[in-house]
Amino acid sequence: MTSAAHGPCPAVGEDEAGGLLTIDLAALVANWRALAARVGSAETAAVVKADAYGIGIEQAVSALYGAGCRTFFVAHPVEGRRVRAAAPDAVIYVLNGLLPGTAAAYRAHDLRPVLGSLEEIEEWAAFCRAGAGRLPAALHVDTGMNRLGLRVEAAVQLAENTELLGAFTPSLVMSHLVSAEEPDDPINARQIAAFSHVRERFAGVLASLANSSGIFLPQAPHFDLVRPGYALYGGNPTPERANPMRPVVQLEARVIQLRWTPDGETVGYNGHWTAQGRRRIATLSVGYADGYLRTASGTNLKAGGEAVVAGVRCPFAGRISMDLITLDVSAVPEGAIQRGDKVTLIGNGLTIDEVGKRAGTIGYEILTSLGRRYHRRYLPATV
Repeated sequence: MTSAAHGPCPAVGEDEAGGLLTIDLAALVANWRALAARVGSAETAAVVKADAYGIGIEQAVSALYGAGCRTFFVAHPVEGRRVRAAAPDAVIYVLNGLLPGTAAAYRAHDLRPVLGSLEEIEEWAAFCRAGAGRLPAALHVDTGMNRLGLRVEAAVQLAENTELLGAFTPSLVMSHLVSAEEPDDPINARQIAAFSHVRERFAGVLASLANSSGIFLPQAPHFDLVRPGYALYGGNPTPERANPMRPVVQLEARVIQLRWTPDGETVGYNGHWTAQGRRRIATLSVGYADGYLRTASGTNLKAGGEAVVAGVRCPFAGRISMDLITLDVSAVPEGAIQRGDKVTLIGNGLTIDEVGKRAGTIGYEILTSLGRRYHRRYLPATV
């Protein structure tokens, strides 16, 4: 079986899967509606790249489309084609732009490239002039990320190039915030000012700046359209404050063995975790091949991940291996956990953000890494 990044795999039955991934589509929809209510008249799109942050493009798009979402953002054309199949009349933007020679594929599936360089713009314009007509595309302006997009001064010059812009239809001008999750970072104000300056040059073109955290900035840089991603899937767009979003995913792993480890013995590869007294160890049928990152390992020198077992938080004991996690369940009353039972790795108070932090990363990486060996259970968007 392959990971989400490598495409779909045969479904896994719950009785034979090492883990159960439950995805609450009603919570996904509720999060989208909550964000839409916050931004008022601005349109609320949905970023569904990376297989809708790991939960499944087809399921996520169908649920969001049913709730009224009509604009979606992906990273690659292949993701756009999957969105198109689930939402035939939606507007679909491809964030990673236009690769050389691919314009015809965009037109074939009614996808809109996000053009971030003069070379891309010229190629799209030439394709349109060659007979495709004035197809729509977005323009990406770099206001501080230094990753993709036209520099502000280049975008201002482009706005005066009526011949080039006349070949296609600029349908959106956009940029991306660098530190939206940090409201006090002065770069937010600089980016908003720079983007506002560019937007004035593109009269009549829709504008978009805010991502998930940008929606919550006090300056409210909502413009015409906002592009939430992480917040839709339950991630906290306001770090250090209470999470206003509902959790969307829960991950449970199956216990395949319980054993007592004597005082002083080690657990796992390279012996980096040592039992302090006699400890009861549960082995879970999930590992880094399932997207639970090895950096969440628990060692003698640092605490790692945790799981909720019969209502008790229990620490990881030793290195996470490809297919297994070992867990110190000594604090759980005997009889409360048995071989074959499930324990919670995400959910029941273990938020996606905490799981990411314990692994030395962010919740985004955890979500998008969740593999295809789990049995996936989708709770419906409507009851």
